[in-house]
Order: sequence, then C-alpha cells, then structure tokens
Amino acid sequence: MVRALFQPVIVAALAVALTGCLFQDKVESFVGPTMGSTYTVKYVAGSGAADKAQLWRDTESILAEIDKQASTYRSDSDIEIFNALPAGECMAMSDGVRELIRAGQLLSEESDGALDLTIEPLLDLWGFGPHGKGEQVPTAEEIATARKNVGHRYLQADGEQLCKQRAVQVDFNSIAAGYAVDRVAAMLEASGVTSYLVEITGELKARGFKPEGAPWRIAIEAPLDTERVAQRVVELDGLGVSTSGDYRNYFERDGVRFSHTLDPQTGAPITHHLAAVTVFDPSTLRADGLSTVLMVMGPERGLTYAAERNIAAFFVIREGQEFVSKSTEAFDELFGAGAEQ
Repeated sequence: MVRALFQPVIVAALAVALTGCLFQDKVESFVGPTMGSTYTVKYVAGSGAADKAQLWRDTESILAEIDKQASTYRSDSDIEIFNALPAGECMAMSDGVRELIRAGQLLSEESDGALDLTIEPLLDLWGFGPHGKGEQVPTAEEIATARKNVGHRYLQADGEQLCKQRAVQVDFNSIAAGYAVDRVAAMLEASGVTSYLVEITGELKARGFKPEGAPWRIAIEAPLDTERVAQRVVELDGLGVSTSGDYRNYFERDGVRFSHTLDPQTGAPITHHLAAVTVFDPSTLRADGLSTVLMVMGPERGLTYAAERNIAAFFVIREGQEFVSKSTEAFDELFGAGAEQ
C-alpha cells in the first residue's frame, strides 16, 4: 500500500445531513482502507450517474493501481523495484509514476528544494520512513552520508524510462494521496457524477452541490493534541484541499521535539513555529505538495512564498502556549477575510 507517513490532522469533511425524502436525488457514500488509512466517497446519485457498485469498483481499482505503482511499503511496487536499483540504472515506468515524478520535480524547482521526492534515505534514517529502524536522532555524519543520495537532479526521465545517476530512493507520500483524489474525482465525473466529495487519507476535493442546494463544507481544525475542534468552516466547489502539520506526528528525545517533517536542505526535522498549513487548489495533487512545501518553509518564508504565487493557504502558528492563524489574500478572496485570530 502507498502508506501515509502521517494521519490527517486538520481537514475533516463535515457530515452530510439529509432530512426525509424531499429530494429526488440523494447522497450515496462508500468507504474503505487505503494508504495506511481510509478513503470516503460521497456523491449525489443523479439520473446520469453510474450505479454505486460500479463507482465503488472503479475507485478500488484506481487505488489498487496506485498502490502497485507507487507504494514504498511493498517490495513489488514499481517504485520500490526502481529504488532497489543501483546508480546508473533505468527502468520503464507507468504513466502514473511519470506524472508523479514530473509534479514532484516541478514543485522542487519552484520551491528551491523545499520538497524533494528523493528524501526517503533521510526519512528512514530518522525512523519516519518505510525502512526506518525506529525513531532516532542520527549524527551529523550519518545525515551527510544520507544526503549524498538525495536530490531530484539525480533523476532523469527518458521517454518511458526513469533513470538515476546516484542510488536515489523515491518516496511519493507528499503527493500520492492528492494524486489519488484527483484520479477518483476524474473517474466520478467521467461516470456522470456532477456533485461529489472525495477524501483520501485527509486530502479532499469537492464539486457541485448537495440535493437541497447546500455546498460541500469542510472544517479546518484547531491544532490540538487532545480534541478535534473546528477553527474555520469553508465551502468547496471544484477545489482540492490538503493540510500538513506536525503537532501529532513527532518524537521527543531529552526534552527536544523532532517533527516528522524534514527539510531536504538540512536533512533534519523542521524547527520553526508553524504548527500546520492548509492549501486549496484546483489540483489536489498540487495542494498536497504545496502544503508540504509551506510546512518546510515555515511561517515567515512560507507566507511570503504563498503570497507571491497567489496560493490560497491558511497557516496556524505557535506563539508560546497559544496559536495564531494567518491567511493569504488568495484564501481570503475565496472564503472571506477574518482568518487571523
């Protein structure tokens, strides 16, 4: 399975509320396990849509295909077979894997390396990766050694072939769930579904309206360890949404907190005060990657980066024992001002 390195912590779909049989169309749903977590599909079963059983089968087929292609938690996946190759080797890859590679390389170039799909050796070293040997604090020498095989520049695509100059290992966990959401959403639309909400391991996309005319709504949760509290509720139509956060995914050694989010430039966990960031974009894959980019950058650099690129983002920042939220202009244009608290 393409196992998520962390569970969804901020964004949650609000429950569908329907009363009686006032509307001819109704909301159907189905759920299942995937990527070390779960998925949920809710949709309006209009007259032009395929039947539920077919949509469910098609969803499961898409997720199984992505798992076989991109999982770092099964040795027979395409990407794990590639990861096991030595430097200088090439391997034919599916369209899906090549799309993920292209998306990751673009995000890496745009962010000056804040996102890097070849970070797996560092994740394993700290105990967060699929081949990690438990949470640990490596030495500077160990980090420097692992970083020798980290870098998108060591990956090259040649037609259907993916090649490696060094013994890099690719990890898609920063974008795979968003990609899966987009794939399932596209399938639903091709199958005649015009209104839906798709959630996979916490990444979401919604389009259209429920039978009573209400939009799909999601909650951005406050970053609390002990309870789930909605900090902001927004309406979605045609947007994907992804959150990255570190407040539930970390370990401590000698009173020092080590986040699961690593900065590829240092090879170490982030140390700034950004607790979580939520990104909205028509592409859930891109929202997924951008939330990681901004989480790595931190509050000041991340806010500047998002503002310059018109990214709709909502930041939750630690200030002592409290949290302060800030949003970009693009977010306020979509959902209204008043995000800062």
